[in-house]
Amino acid sequence: MESNVSTKELYDLGDQPPLGEVPSKMHAFMVRQDRFGKPIDAWKSEVIDVPEIGPKDVLVYVMATGINYNNVWAALGYPVDVIATRQKKGEPETFHAGGSDASGIVYKVGDNVSNVKVGDEVVIHSGTWQADDPWVVSGKDPMLAPSAKVWGYETNYGSYCQFAKAQSHQILKKPDHLTWEESACYMLCASTAYRQLMGWAPHTVEKGDVVLVWGAAGGLGAMALQIVSALGGRPIAVISDEGKRQFCMDKGAVGVINRNDFSHWGPLPDTDDPAFNNWMAGARSFGKAIWDILGERTNPKIVFEHPGEATLPTSGFVCALGGMVVVCAGTSGYNVTLDLRYHWMHQKRLQGSHVANDDEASAVNELVIQKKVDPCLSETYDYEQIGHAHQLMHENKHPSGNMACLVNATSRAQGSK
Repeated sequence: MESNVSTKELYDLGDQPPLGEVPSKMHAFMVRQDRFGKPIDAWKSEVIDVPEIGPKDVLVYVMATGINYNNVWAALGYPVDVIATRQKKGEPETFHAGGSDASGIVYKVGDNVSNVKVGDEVVIHSGTWQADDPWVVSGKDPMLAPSAKVWGYETNYGSYCQFAKAQSHQILKKPDHLTWEESACYMLCASTAYRQLMGWAPHTVEKGDVVLVWGAAGGLGAMALQIVSALGGRPIAVISDEGKRQFCMDKGAVGVINRNDFSHWGPLPDTDDPAFNNWMAGARSFGKAIWDILGERTNPKIVFEHPGEATLPTSGFVCALGGMVVVCAGTSGYNVTLDLRYHWMHQKRLQGSHVANDDEASAVNELVIQKKVDPCLSETYDYEQIGHAHQLMHENKHPSGNMACLVNATSRAQGSK
């Protein structure tokens, strides 16, 4: 492995070891089971051993990290206790050192790694899988493999660590024009959005296609708006705060709908219930708002979903004939209802989507490198504020776009080395 063992056991954050020298200990923000609950209390900084890497792994000196909702779930211990899940599979750690977005410098590579070298400035995408998984070996989409996991949520030693352990295929070039914090904040949301929009042929974004984007001012939605626009599509943003309208327009939306102008949200009423007529009136009015923006009676080819329970009935209704509703989360709830008459008669597709494979992550990173997609960094916090940033996200009080926290980068807008 290309590295040297440091004679110093532990370095302070920002006190950069000589390139390639790895200490035995590191700082890491983590969750333990007896702290499950509010993220601000669950996430604490501790000192732990630097993990050993395998022949196809890489160790990255983390400069900055992004903040994602998956580690709000990790802090809550809900809907999955990620620590217990890993322990059942034989992993010994009694903690979760999380984080699924990072920028940094390669400090150590495994014996079988050839795509990166010590000293490279990189970002990390969060799709992981076992290299010997038969599904992967056969050349099929690795994100559909039984061994696929989300790095830094389903795996340990993510980006809230002074040194992050990742698989070598996760490593991508850091865009030269971005600071460490800008580079750290976009990849999970951007790659997830790209897979939703481009991973499910023939329902991929083509020139002129209308795409409805829910939660368009959030980290995921802001990436979707820009990707659709960069690919020649026509994104329509849905927001719940009028103050976010201009933000969405600036990110490429051709129009914006405020969902608070409508009141039919939630589970679909039974078709025999008089309330169904009220729901239908609301859904039709929402659909008309799409037409009004476009100036034509065109429905979305793709509906970019992640709220789930509150919005899916409307998404299924307004989706175009032969179109697709693609969903990657259920932030408003997991139990969804759908009027199957509009689904089967109009031959629509309801597609689940999760993170991204190497090709998709590389493609969206290239859009960032080409300056066609902006990371949408909204706020940068210090390392000690990792719990605070998760708490803001948990309470839906976080700013529009993507948040970052400094790790070894000691000042904002520091840029590359």
